[in-house]
Amino acid sequence: MDTGSILDPLWISFKLAAATTVVLLAAGAFLAYLLVYRKVPARPVVESLISLPIVLPPTVLGFYLLILMGPKGALGRSWEGLFGSSLLFTFTGIVIASVFHSLPFAVQPLKASFARIDRRILENAHVLGLSPFKAFFRVVVPNSVAGFAAAAILVFLHTMGEFGVILMVGGSVPGKTKVASIAIFEAVESLRYRDAWVLSLVLALASFSFLLVVNALNKGEYDGLKG
Repeated sequence: MDTGSILDPLWISFKLAAATTVVLLAAGAFLAYLLVYRKVPARPVVESLISLPIVLPPTVLGFYLLILMGPKGALGRSWEGLFGSSLLFTFTGIVIASVFHSLPFAVQPLKASFARIDRRILENAHVLGLSPFKAFFRVVVPNSVAGFAAAAILVFLHTMGEFGVILMVGGSVPGKTKVASIAIFEAVESLRYRDAWVLSLVLALASFSFLLVVNALNKGEYDGLKG
């Protein structure tokens, strides 16, 4: 068993999941705040677009991102004009794809957490002179720790298990875009079942451990509401 064939994909998956989580905690919090506390034009359309990756086949989303990020796509053309390089088959490219794919897993938990905050607390903050920006960090964030934790864990786990979107946009470049899920698929194809077993076991144990944390957070929040 080649250690590199096990560790490298796991490391790339971890980096991808970490980068996606950081980006989506910021972007997801912004979108969730708008949806909960502001009037959003065509709200059903916006919420449907945010939730679309949950029901859309990953290969369909990956195909559209492939077109968008390709040399003739708007994003791909702009990126190449700014940096002189392609987005496709790069680590940056799969981070962008993962952000789109995991967006609802950040927005939904944060939106639910923000909605549970008593509006009177925010009204008092505004009366005391806090700007919406300061009120967000002093009132909303401290009262939504469980929501942020759940969002971070769900995004991280979802990204660790991504396959179709990553394969469409990033391919399987060793050391760059070959994540653990793709490595498992290739190991099975080449009958390297031991490698597939090890990679699968690591992902399964990590997913189970993080889900235990999410369920514990949800139970604690539910108990707090009952009390």
